[in-house]
Amino acid sequence: MLEYTDEDVAVFDFDELADHLLEQGQDASPSTLHGCLCGLLAAGAPAQAEAGLALLTQALDLDFHGELAAQMMQLYTVTAAAFVDEEFDFHPLLPDDEADITVRTTSLAAWAGGFLSGFAQVNREQVEGDSSEILRDFAAIAEAEIDEHAEEDESEASYLEVTEYLRFAALNVFMDSRSNAPNTETPSLH
Repeated sequence: MLEYTDEDVAVFDFDELADHLLEQGQDASPSTLHGCLCGLLAAGAPAQAEAGLALLTQALDLDFHGELAAQMMQLYTVTAAAFVDEEFDFHPLLPDDEADITVRTTSLAAWAGGFLSGFAQVNREQVEGDSSEILRDFAAIAEAEIDEHAEEDESEASYLEVTEYLRFAALNVFMDSRSNAPNTETPSLH
């Protein structure tokens, strides 16, 4: 769950966002969308919500309108703010802990795949160093499946470990892209 405090608090609920997507006939997971938004930002996309929405629709070949488009722009703005937050309060948008581990694992893989789609939409150059290794890890995670023979506690522990890795790895790619970019600036949130 993502939270951001400016003048009011915006909380993005995975299930509610999934319902809005279904209402508009979009066959995409909230995790895929959020992963894509994160990939766009990590690759150097501008933090302006309208630009993010345009890039998101291109990267995933989706069409948003009305309340869902407004939610996507708000999610993009909140995500941009979370990436630059000094408290490292960025978290991938995933189902809550009450969801079945198979659903959460599928969403985790979808988030990683979405990140790669967003990153590729903005950055078409060779990525080097730690970011290159992280992107290869994300590609492997995007193919993740639940081990049906694993104990539930083992699956939970693995899920939590991979989630934390994605969280900090995405922040690292974001910071790397900012430090390697000419005229490095912190993204504007206005």
